[in-house]
Amino acid sequence: MPTSARFRPRRLLALATDSLPARAYLGLVALGVVVLFLAPDSPYAMAPALLTAPLSFLPVVLPFGAGTAGGGAAEVAAAVLYGGWLLLCALVNAAAFGALVRRPDQAPDRAPDRTLSARPRRTLLAAAVDNWPARVYVAVVAAALGTFLYAVLLSPDPGFAGIWPLIAAAPLSFLAAAVSAPAEYSLPWLGTLVFTVGVALAGLVNAVLIGRLTRRIGGAPGRG
Repeated sequence: MPTSARFRPRRLLALATDSLPARAYLGLVALGVVVLFLAPDSPYAMAPALLTAPLSFLPVVLPFGAGTAGGGAAEVAAAVLYGGWLLLCALVNAAAFGALVRRPDQAPDRAPDRTLSARPRRTLLAAAVDNWPARVYVAVVAAALGTFLYAVLLSPDPGFAGIWPLIAAAPLSFLAAAVSAPAEYSLPWLGTLVFTVGVALAGLVNAVLIGRLTRRIGGAPGRG
């Protein structure tokens, strides 16, 4: 029986909770939230945002968020909205892990369909380009990297251009930044190269997860 191409929230929730990797990830996020409340001034307080990246960093482009000034009801409302956003990001990421480990012929809310297993299986990396959500994400990462390279190589003042690819390809992009930092002090061009390659690989990993998740909750992959 062919699967529907409609988005089904029930599939998203099932993928986020019915596999050990997904549940382990949610438990890790919950632990990060506990650390956030117990030690809000600690560097580890960033754990919930890092673990739910890259979606959790999307509000940084908005003029409001958890740190909204004004106090009172406005600050409380902003904190509640941000908490809800983190929860949604955690569920999406957990569902992506669930989609990654699930067999291609098994839907999250039904028994395995034997007719699907007869179809040719696509390669893992194909998930990064055979559906529109993954393609849009790849375009965002490419634009962020292009802006960074232009600022570093052609602009007289690169400023903080590296923040955009760092956010777009998080969380693995932070590892790329850490690896490229030593090279930046000795050979700046090598640091730029390592950071660019690292961010590109981090973006590819995220794109594959997005693509796999899109396939699982939306049926057949999109064709452009």
